Amino acid sequence: MSQAPLPPRPGPGGVSSRLAEILRVDHAGELGAVHIYRGQRAVLDQAKDHQRVAGQLAEMEGHEAVHLAHFDKLLNEHQVRPTALAPLWRLAAFTLGAGTALMGPKAAHACTEAVESVIEQHYAGQIAELEERDPKLAGELSHFRDEELAHRDLAVEEGAREAPGYALLSAVIRTGCRAAIKISEKI
Repeated sequence: MSQAPLPPRPGPGGVSSRLAEILRVDHAGELGAVHIYRGQRAVLDQAKDHQRVAGQLAEMEGHEAVHLAHFDKLLNEHQVRPTALAPLWRLAAFTLGAGTALMGPKAAHACTEAVESVIEQHYAGQIAELEERDPKLAGELSHFRDEELAHRDLAVEEGAREAPGYALLSAVIRTGCRAAIKISEKI
């Protein structure tokens, strides 16, 4: 369920302030996604019987790296600072990725499904908010959202919901993602 679009803040600089939040949080999210996949690959690349899954993760990491590079560019163009918590998000994301991969490929996919489900909702809200104000950015976010949905769908096909402790694991990861979104918009 996506949130209702946020109106621009009243007063001078309201629209640019909201754009800065959007770019900052999306950059943080893509940074986190890259590091989740790196953590998962650090574990699964070493397992001879999980090379197919490691290859899937590498491909998804590549998509996230493209998204991250785009947000790097947008931050520079709009002179927006990244989140001050980027070092913490890198560490937390890598640890989440490695931890779920240590639980097995299905748990790694459960992590992907949980993260991408939250991100899809997050992007949907931003797209609705930006459609009239910045259709170009809304279109770019739509493209990224579609790739995130493909990652989520692949994770489900690969047995994400069969992971040990799936319900709890998914709930914890979703809650963490939502918290990181709120924090990264501001800090």
